[in-house]
Amino acid sequence: MSGNSITIVGNVTRDPELRFTPNGQAQARLGVAVNRRWQDRSSGEWQEKTSFFDVVCWQDMAENAAS
Repeated sequence: MSGNSITIVGNVTRDPELRFTPNGQAQARLGVAVNRRWQDRSSGEWQEKTSFFDVVCWQDMAENAAS
């Protein structure tokens, strides 16, 4: 494991799918949508964009996400 991590705050778009690797490690896959809103400096109009992320959790985090 690299030890790198990120934090994504958003809305879950699909239920977590919990699976186990052949050696018994838990893995959960889920989707997250993140909305951004900002004001365009040139026009002054508000802009909004939604980004979608496929997330994979491992071990304890995977089991917690799926419960």
